[in-house]
Amino acid sequence: MKRAVCILLVAFFVLPGVACPESKTGKSKTPVKYSSYLEAYEKQDYASAFKMAKPLAEKGDARAQFYVALMYDTGKVAPSGSDDAVVWFIKAAEQGLSSAQYYLALKYETGDGVPRNYEEAFKWFSKAAAQGHVPAQNHLAALYASGKGVKQNYAEALKLYTRAAEQGNVTAQLSLGLMYENGQGVTQSYEEAVKWYTKAAEHGDAEAQLDLAFMYDLGQGVPQNYAEAVKWYTKAAEQGVARAQCTLAFLYSNGQGVPQDNVQAYKWFSLCAANGNSSAAKNRDALARQMTAAQIAEARKLTDIWNREHGRK
Repeated sequence: MKRAVCILLVAFFVLPGVACPESKTGKSKTPVKYSSYLEAYEKQDYASAFKMAKPLAEKGDARAQFYVALMYDTGKVAPSGSDDAVVWFIKAAEQGLSSAQYYLALKYETGDGVPRNYEEAFKWFSKAAAQGHVPAQNHLAALYASGKGVKQNYAEALKLYTRAAEQGNVTAQLSLGLMYENGQGVTQSYEEAVKWYTKAAEHGDAEAQLDLAFMYDLGQGVPQNYAEAVKWYTKAAEQGVARAQCTLAFLYSNGQGVPQDNVQAYKWFSLCAANGNSSAAKNRDALARQMTAAQIAEARKLTDIWNREHGRK
């Protein structure tokens, strides 16, 4: 029915002999002192965190190396995407720090700062996953499912997705639901698909909300329930998922699972059309021929309100 699984400061420097500027009360500002670079990092004083972590990193401290890399990578101390980030991620990863291994794998997977290399991504995701790093387990599962960097193996993907999903990884829960729905690496089970879609949907994943809505709409793995389908279509539609918006428009137009409401149908067709669906625009225009001028005006008003509330133009 649906796609197959293939499925991430200001520093205040005090110069010798130069007094700190005085506050409005006439008292000198006292420089903040931190017990460690981690404390400075948590307080978002990245300049101080970097100044404290860099010497430790140069002496071989793996965690300090990771934080130095992270600050380079996120542009806290240099332009974002600095090549220095990769250098320090490698140093920390080679010492066995799982977080660094994960970030380094992401670099190779996306080609950020290094040439894209799925084999290297697989290598470092594997090392991190073996240490129980949950996001790494999810990414490693995706590589097995897609056959990137490793021979395609749905059974191994299923095992890793399950491990990550059971620890609350929402992306893994969604992917696991897809595997059960499509019977990839496992006997097809709509009931299991619904189980995992529900977990991800309840955590706010828009794609899982859409997939769960489809299951209720079609009665797959659960008794057919249009009202429940509308609930999940609405949640996904509110997050801007075009397919959910279009489907919700049809449900309002036909009065399926909700009272028939052309105004709501017009609104959702308009929003779906704004997401690039040309059929939605045609359906909206056809619907408009059945509506009064007042109803169209109200629908357009609701569309404008939704766009403002969601930061859309």
